[in-house]
Amino acid sequence: MLEILREQNPWWDGKFEEDRDYKKWKESKIKWIPRIIESIELKPFSLHFIFGPRQVGKTTLLKLLVKKLLDSKVAPEKIFYFRCDKLENYKELDDVLNTYFKFRSSLGIKGSFIFLDEITFPKQWFRTIKFNIDSGKFDNDVLILTGSISMYVKGEIETFAGRRGHGKDFYLYPFSFRDFIKVYNPNLYEKLPSISLENVEECFRVFAYFDEIQDAWSKYLICGGFPIAIKEFLSYGEISSETFDVYIDWLRGDLIKMKRSVEKFRKVVSIILQKIPSAFSLYSVSKDLDIKSHAMVSNYIDLLSQLFIVKVLYYINPNDLNISFSKNRKVVFLDPFYFRLFNRWFFSPIPEESVIVENVLASHIARKFEAYYWKNDREIDVVVRSGNNLIGFESKYSSKPEVREIKVGKLKKVVTLTKDYFDEEKLAMPISIFLACLEV
Repeated sequence: MLEILREQNPWWDGKFEEDRDYKKWKESKIKWIPRIIESIELKPFSLHFIFGPRQVGKTTLLKLLVKKLLDSKVAPEKIFYFRCDKLENYKELDDVLNTYFKFRSSLGIKGSFIFLDEITFPKQWFRTIKFNIDSGKFDNDVLILTGSISMYVKGEIETFAGRRGHGKDFYLYPFSFRDFIKVYNPNLYEKLPSISLENVEECFRVFAYFDEIQDAWSKYLICGGFPIAIKEFLSYGEISSETFDVYIDWLRGDLIKMKRSVEKFRKVVSIILQKIPSAFSLYSVSKDLDIKSHAMVSNYIDLLSQLFIVKVLYYINPNDLNISFSKNRKVVFLDPFYFRLFNRWFFSPIPEESVIVENVLASHIARKFEAYYWKNDREIDVVVRSGNNLIGFESKYSSKPEVREIKVGKLKKVVTLTKDYFDEEKLAMPISIFLACLEV
């Protein structure tokens, strides 16, 4: 067993540079360092969880944390990494940890940095982690566990109530458009300001770089923010069938693990794709599915959210700021790559570009902020609270949009996001410029 551990921890033998994941990252023409790496506090005792869809860079993040620790002169044997996707159950996970405990004890090590990748694969994995926390074996350790949000779906995270120490949850999303620019055109990235929703006027400063931003934008709308898709598209101008198959297999596998119907999943997604970007009721989806209960529809939309596929936006009243969960809701896809993925999987038509753009806008804002929508005789696509007031964002993806001022209740400010139209006085700007400057 110790030899297996050594294979996954080459830095114990002074060979970190030979680590497969790190080598792939270092040799790649397109590389990045996830921003959350600076937010993860490595203070014992901590039990951190990193959530995110598959193939989004969680393993790379762990290996970069290993590099950071080694560069800080942490003893290599105090850093333990193990990929858990080949383990059958919690007993095998227990054998792995006990082997490492004996190894570090023989070296007089009392505290470690323990990285357990894809922790959700061993059945009842949480039993081993919980037992070792309760028995005090992790008292001087920092644990970082990666996996899918299925940990929350199954209620496994709840078993650690009061057992997290300094630990926190972290979410690793596909690249935002700003992140994409950073790897696609680093020189352009350095020229872009970082804005908040309150100072969007700063975007008008980058008008001179509009053509470069548009070039990146056209590519992002095709490949989205998943690293493998980005690498392939920027290298070869297309995304391979093999890459689509990787993501389809990931989704099928997670659905089967969570005992959900792949066929129902496909049907719900197909109908949502037909209805976006409009708000809709659960009843309307259940009717299209020809089923009596909308509870199943709600269940699968929740599942889509937990799998980092969609974000759900509810209606907000601009007068009293009350949120309605009974009114129609908007569902937006987290990344533009999904539209082509579902097109390949079950031949769902790829929406018009304006629809994809509105999804990108809403999902970007919803990554960092509580996002809603408002609709009366006119619709504001995304609404965000700013103190006691609201800021609205309206997608009008055309070269000559109708820009109208609107103020309703506490909705005091609306930004109109266009295809290529600028109007500083009316606060209208291309959506590509806005998202290029928005740090999410």
